[in-house]
Amino acid sequence: MYRSRSARSSSLREPESRLSESDKIEGAGSWDALEWTKIDPVARSIPIGVKQFLLEAEQVIVEGYGVVLVNTDDAGTLYVTNFRLLFLSEGSRDIITIGTIPLATIEKFQKIAVKLPSGPRQPEKSRSQRLLQIIGKDMRIIVFGFRARTKQRRAVYDALLRCTRPATLWDLYAFAGGPSRFSNTNPKVRLLNEYCRLLGMGFYQASIRAIEDGAFTLSNEWWRISSVNCNYTMSSTYPFALLLPKSISDDKVVQASAFRARSRLPSITWCDRGTGAVLARSSQPLVGIMMNMRSNADENLVAALCTQIAGQKRRKLYIADARPRKNALANGAMGGGSESSANYFQSEIVFFGIDNIHAMRESLGRLRDYVDTYGTTSSDGMSSYLRHGGWSWGGGNLSSMSASVSTLGDTGWLIHVQTVLAGSAWIAARVALESASVLVHCSDGWDRTSQLVSLASLLLDPYYRIIRGFQALVEKDWLAFGHPFSDRLGMPTVSGNGNMPFELSRQASTGSLPLSPMRQGSGSASTQAQNTANANHSSPIFLQWVDCVSQLLRMYPFAFEFSSAFLVDLLDCMLSCRFGNFLCNSEKEREQAGIYDACGCLWMYLAGLRTSEGSSHAHYNLFYDPLKHNGPILPPAAALAPTVWPQFHLRWACPSEAQGGEVEAECRKLTRKFSELQRAKELAETRLNEASVTVESLVTELRNEKLASTSARDAVKRASKETATIKRAVQSLGFNVYFTADGDCNVGIERNPTEIPQRSICSVRTKDINGTVSHSEKADLSEPVSVAEDNVSDNPLIRVCGSLCPMHTRDGECQLPNAGCAQFQSQLVDFKANFDAFDRLSIYDSYFGS
Repeated sequence: MYRSRSARSSSLREPESRLSESDKIEGAGSWDALEWTKIDPVARSIPIGVKQFLLEAEQVIVEGYGVVLVNTDDAGTLYVTNFRLLFLSEGSRDIITIGTIPLATIEKFQKIAVKLPSGPRQPEKSRSQRLLQIIGKDMRIIVFGFRARTKQRRAVYDALLRCTRPATLWDLYAFAGGPSRFSNTNPKVRLLNEYCRLLGMGFYQASIRAIEDGAFTLSNEWWRISSVNCNYTMSSTYPFALLLPKSISDDKVVQASAFRARSRLPSITWCDRGTGAVLARSSQPLVGIMMNMRSNADENLVAALCTQIAGQKRRKLYIADARPRKNALANGAMGGGSESSANYFQSEIVFFGIDNIHAMRESLGRLRDYVDTYGTTSSDGMSSYLRHGGWSWGGGNLSSMSASVSTLGDTGWLIHVQTVLAGSAWIAARVALESASVLVHCSDGWDRTSQLVSLASLLLDPYYRIIRGFQALVEKDWLAFGHPFSDRLGMPTVSGNGNMPFELSRQASTGSLPLSPMRQGSGSASTQAQNTANANHSSPIFLQWVDCVSQLLRMYPFAFEFSSAFLVDLLDCMLSCRFGNFLCNSEKEREQAGIYDACGCLWMYLAGLRTSEGSSHAHYNLFYDPLKHNGPILPPAAALAPTVWPQFHLRWACPSEAQGGEVEAECRKLTRKFSELQRAKELAETRLNEASVTVESLVTELRNEKLASTSARDAVKRASKETATIKRAVQSLGFNVYFTADGDCNVGIERNPTEIPQRSICSVRTKDINGTVSHSEKADLSEPVSVAEDNVSDNPLIRVCGSLCPMHTRDGECQLPNAGCAQFQSQLVDFKANFDAFDRLSIYDSYFGS
């Protein structure tokens, strides 16, 4: 949806106001040529066409017309809804993607007024630009330009103040949209099913009834599912069900929780049924400022993590502290600290040196500024190739090549990603190669701890590398174990507002556009950001973890069922707060707020996207081979060299480079075409089967018709023989019988009938041994047969005779019973019976001799 800069709207500026290519190369900004004063305000109502772009329950609050998206130099209409900023192009009336951002994804915004050199006939104050800068959590920096003296920027700015940080949790769009068709199932059921899978009891299916009754405390020979925190009384940030060693009772568990920060005691998050090794997590121990406090219950619980198998030596325990060592020691002044290997039998303490949430937030901000500065599309509308003038390479001219590369290194983001990857790979190697148990914690056990244990589980268990398993991993190690998503996103929670003060700064009118802290000098805005940094608890911890997953996907493209596009959509949904899965700070808060019933489910939404295209959808990895990596993945340290994640970090500043690459795109096209051919083949096979069934049905009907025709032909032959015999018999009585073409029978009576024979003679055809047919007039096959009167009266010839005879009464009786016709009637009845008997006989050639 990006327009080329040469195709600018003629409604924004006159043709003579456009800059030539030579002027651009000399460093003139492309948006310096915008004739802001030439746009006349027009009173408009909200067009009907915008309704087709609105989501369910999405409502327009404020709209601004004639707004210019400086990033792409597009003119259009800007709408502020209760869910997002929506920018529609003036010409195509389509959504401009870079200018459309959910309100929850906005990190900060500010108004900027920039003065431009006045023309010879223009007053000084008419050459100021009214700009609004939007900085997003998804690596976006957007700049909108408004007309002067229209107060549209003020209206949009005030609407953003009200809507970007709602007063209460229930003011979020997720509650207004409701569950809709993306209804949410209870994640507690899915957590129990995952626990049962880890215990080797995958046949068990949890239910809400079992959770309400507390009938979910299952176990195997080593570990058990405990309900000690079912009411969140022990720890408000832990899940309702915990996976613990079977040898530790619930009373000991409650005692051990008192020795850990926020009662986040050591709990099993992954276990290996084959070796007995476990991966556990907790918060820091409360060892005190002198580092000499101890807890027998905590030491026994940690020791029980090292499952002892008969015939094997004692299992080693590693305690991985995610913090730098100096930070762990500094926490001792506040009662925290780290364990001592002397107090935990056969243990070893390891520090990973991962920085805190504030360092991660600042690092991502520097990376965002770097990408905006050196990207193809910058927020000031100028290409990086023209920023420094002359021929350029990689976002700068030859003299700034080293500067741009060092600036990327100075962001520190890739170093942080590498540190998290290295720590997770080290944990996975200890569990897979040494069958050791590892306990991971940081300060509170919900940021760096979640990153390490979930990434190590992803490396150890191939189930987590498919879409269904990845969902279970996120819900277990991030949602159930209490990563504070509301605090990290700056959103309100059940208790009220988020604790992040919204960063707002009003810049004084200057001669340049301070688009980012990287390109602006020290001033009041940066000072204010530094002053509020200590109170700001927002941080891209989950985003950084997904970035680590993308690095593993790049290194092992055959090991993951999902693609990078799936990870990007997951992050976008999380940052937008459109669904309820990532709201609040803990499982307890989500249950109190009724999230599961009131909001839609992110996983159902993503599954719905995949349903339309099946396995050819962009969420599926084309190169996934479950047999190639069906065990642990243990990347060596040399391979842990992360790069900028193009599909996420570069999609706004470098849209063409952010695509998956030409090879992957072509493979996806071929896969889609293969799927279409496969569907066409299946359709053709279905039609062929239907045609075969139809042909078989027709053949059966034809066979039945043939049998019916044969039967009818045989019946005609028999009727012909009977008719001929009866005709000869009637003719022997002196009657002339004529059959018309219509089947009618005419009988003529002669004046002097001959003597009626007293015996019925018929000609019987026989077949000799040579197959020739002979007639025997001497064959007498008569037999006594009693025939009912009603059968006799049914004979048409008899009825004719009776109708012609004057001696018949109306009742059908004959007044002359001894007359010749009566005798003929009796003989005819006998003859008919003899003929029927003869016709039923089966005559075979074997009856006759040679």
